Amino acid sequence: MDWDDLRYFLALARKGSVRAAGASLGVSHSTVARRVENLEDGLGSRLFDRSAAGWTLTAAGLQLRPGAEHVEAEMAAMERSLSGMDELLAGTIALTCCDHFISDLLLDLLAGFCQSHPDIELCVITDSRPFDLARRECDLAVRILPREAGPPESLIGTRIGPVTVANFVAVAHQAQLDPHLPGSQPRWVAGADPEIQRALIQGSSYPHIPSWGSFSSLELMSQAALQGLGLLMAPTYVADANPRFRRLQHPDLRHLADLWLLCHPDLRANARFRAARAWIARSFQQLHPLLSGASGPFSHPPVANSLRVPAIGKP
Repeated sequence: MDWDDLRYFLALARKGSVRAAGASLGVSHSTVARRVENLEDGLGSRLFDRSAAGWTLTAAGLQLRPGAEHVEAEMAAMERSLSGMDELLAGTIALTCCDHFISDLLLDLLAGFCQSHPDIELCVITDSRPFDLARRECDLAVRILPREAGPPESLIGTRIGPVTVANFVAVAHQAQLDPHLPGSQPRWVAGADPEIQRALIQGSSYPHIPSWGSFSSLELMSQAALQGLGLLMAPTYVADANPRFRRLQHPDLRHLADLWLLCHPDLRANARFRAARAWIARSFQQLHPLLSGASGPFSHPPVANSLRVPAIGKP
């Protein structure tokens, strides 16, 4: 039995469609279907029922899945163990970030790292979806976790900076939206989670201002605010870094969460991962004024806020 065939089997079992499985593996849907059919032919058993609704496991498939997942875990553990013994500052580092603003910061910081270590190649993925570090879907992850929370017990983590939220208005639309200017008609650009949005607004200096719309990411919220669709409540690393935004007179700086750099313990001793983790941690110390809100106009020390927010992109 070919381990690669089991990889395709597990991807299809988890995703339920050949297209989604192919996307997760970086191959075409026809490749997934062919490899699964090869596995079925080799075993002499049908593993999936095909229908317009998707691919579902048969009794044989259900019986095979636990064993395949065990093999997957053993292969990943072996790979991590061998990678952890690697003392060469060479190879690939797969790094996932929670949003494009953080990935932009990281690329600026890691440019010098890549110049100092020319045999190391970066693979950067901006995606808030969960990545399984145990299965080596990624090597390092930068994630946002609620204040006072730590990384999962299965991972090692370094807190690399605060996530401080403040109130902003687009400079080009200040006359129409700034609540301190006469004749303005302010409203908040809303995120995808109405419960968090309501809590943030009620805890601000502008609880009477309504929210508008629903935007699923920081990038979309930022673009909506720049188009004059509303005021923006966002991390300081998003808006203080953009001269097209200006803080409101009452910015309401609130330390809601923290940025964490996460890694699997088996990779702790690997030279290239150890070097990258140290570089990122040192570099983010230099960004503390931006992350804490101390570098922006109308700056005040951020206050600890008891609002509980979910992790944005679990590791």
